[in-house]
Amino acid sequence: MSLRRYVRLFREDLLSAQPAKLYRAWMAEFRTPFFRSFLVNQPELVKLVLKERPDDFPKSERVSEGLRPLLGQSVFVTNGEIWKRQRRIIDPAFEGGRLKDTFTAMLAAAEACVARLGQRTGGPVEIEEETSHAAADVIFRTLFSIPIEHEIASAVFHEFRAYQRTQPVVNLAAFVPLPRWMPRFFRRETRTSAKVIRGLITRLTAERAAAIAEGAAPDDLVTKIMTTPDPQTGERFGTEEMVDQVAIFFLAGHETSASALAWTLYLMATHPEWQEKVAEEARALGPAAEFGVMSRLRVSRDVFREALRLYPPVPMMVREAACPERFRDREVRRGSQVVLSPWHLHRHERLWEEPDAFDPSRFATENGRACLRDAYIPFSAGPRVCTGAGFAMVEGPLILSAILRDFRVHAVEGRTPVPVAHLTVRSKDGIWLRLERRETAPA
Repeated sequence: MSLRRYVRLFREDLLSAQPAKLYRAWMAEFRTPFFRSFLVNQPELVKLVLKERPDDFPKSERVSEGLRPLLGQSVFVTNGEIWKRQRRIIDPAFEGGRLKDTFTAMLAAAEACVARLGQRTGGPVEIEEETSHAAADVIFRTLFSIPIEHEIASAVFHEFRAYQRTQPVVNLAAFVPLPRWMPRFFRRETRTSAKVIRGLITRLTAERAAAIAEGAAPDDLVTKIMTTPDPQTGERFGTEEMVDQVAIFFLAGHETSASALAWTLYLMATHPEWQEKVAEEARALGPAAEFGVMSRLRVSRDVFREALRLYPPVPMMVREAACPERFRDREVRRGSQVVLSPWHLHRHERLWEEPDAFDPSRFATENGRACLRDAYIPFSAGPRVCTGAGFAMVEGPLILSAILRDFRVHAVEGRTPVPVAHLTVRSKDGIWLRLERRETAPA
């Protein structure tokens, strides 16, 4: 395959650019005139790269090139000591105990989502648009203690949707190793949207810094992060660096959650028996529920976990070999790209029983438990595991339960979604569902 055609396929759809044999292969090598890459599916190699020797396989800077106008030097794109310092400051805000503190805000966003959907029953609904709204609402309520209707929050949300439309999943820098001194060129619309978003986030961050100085800041995630010193140096994030982090929280936390929740609802529409199981246990969820209710939403958790297996929001992760390696008797040169693909690993025919089937009960089987340990990485793994993984595993099942408590969802005939990869795995023409209010749902 020519480089030109490969780049075109990547821009159109990252998933279709890959051959079907990768769902059985332990490893595959791709060569172009400019670089060599290796996709690894063998669990031992995935473990080596992500868990055992992560410093020898830093995140590839090429794939994130196109996101730099928005993300700056956020924890998503940095490596080495800078990344380690950022994680030391960020991670305490997302520890288990803090999830309980964010639950009330998440629940408020879930109930607001249900209220909006109440106006959309009957006709077809593009559900990705609704899940994007809900996920953005969660982010702003938990980060800044403001709902999506807040003037600045609403402006960020709408500008980010414009950014999504202008930003391809990769740009030329992902394929051609440009020198660091060479200027990067981005679409004017991309630069403009990124500048507007960062300007709005800067306003929120500066206002919060002032509130912290006055002792009047709410106890939310942004306050926690901005007041947490690096335990090794005592330094805190400055405004610019905090803007970088908020940008990735919004990108990662909103974009990935929206994708996962939309695909989960589609799977519920096509598997009504599981939909009714979720709805039945969701009766425990009321507007005044407390964090403890999550232990009762076990079916919802397994359904969401299985949706993450079939439609992982981030389909591929790219690392770079920092030193010469040897994988499966093949030479991996220094600078080679090492691709880890949840999309292929989660559907691998030599690992999972019935890999393409939707079966939330699989995680109670011996095979499911083994694959959960060795072949399931929707949030990555090892030191670079997503900071918000625990956060997402509360948010997703919670919003799913709230929706199915009040509505039945049905697939729309002739509107079968086709997964494509842009910033995350989305549907080519949207995910269209029809909502029907349950008789027992509150009015």
